[in-house]
Amino acid sequence: MSNNPASPDNTAVNTATGKLALGWALVGVPLAYGVYETLTRVAALFG
Repeated sequence: MSNNPASPDNTAVNTATGKLALGWALVGVPLAYGVYETLTRVAALFG
């Protein structure tokens, strides 16, 4: 039994975490930009 910190299980978790963060960034950044643009235009319309 080895106590290797770079085991395949640990690598799989790190890869999944990276993919999850990338996925959220790909969706979240444009979404946040769209919400910001919408709110600024609504403020200009009603303000």
